[in-house]
Amino acid sequence: MKVLNLRCAHDHTFEGWFGSEGDFQSQLERGLVECPLCGDREVAKLPSAPRISMSRSRDLAEPSGHDGAKPVSPEALTMQNLWMRAVQHVLAHTDDVGERFAEEARRIHYGETEERAIRGHATPEDRQALQEEGIEVVSIALPETPSGPLQ
Repeated sequence: MKVLNLRCAHDHTFEGWFGSEGDFQSQLERGLVECPLCGDREVAKLPSAPRISMSRSRDLAEPSGHDGAKPVSPEALTMQNLWMRAVQHVLAHTDDVGERFAEEARRIHYGETEERAIRGHATPEDRQALQEEGIEVVSIALPETPSGPLQ
């Protein structure tokens, strides 16, 4: 198993697990590797180095990249982790109604079906129409719903 440090074009860093370097390249070329935060498929592999412990008392420096990429701040990593938790919460606690979002939101609003949290796709025109009807809508950019759990 090969664990790679990856970064999308929007500077989100994440980890990818692949059977080999060839598996990574193959999946990348086929557009199967995407950022779990924003869904961007423009992904680059970051350099990584093994950490070698020379002694217990000696602090080791973090590996530095040679690709000219700026280091990711602890604050940015915290924000990414919080965003991933929020995405996981939304996916776990809402029903995906897909393209039927506007129709289902209206049915819930007018009491035609049980009230529940839903997510799906709506056009800008549908979102505006829903808001004009007094139906609260929040747009959140989520990556495509994964077939497995988000890590």
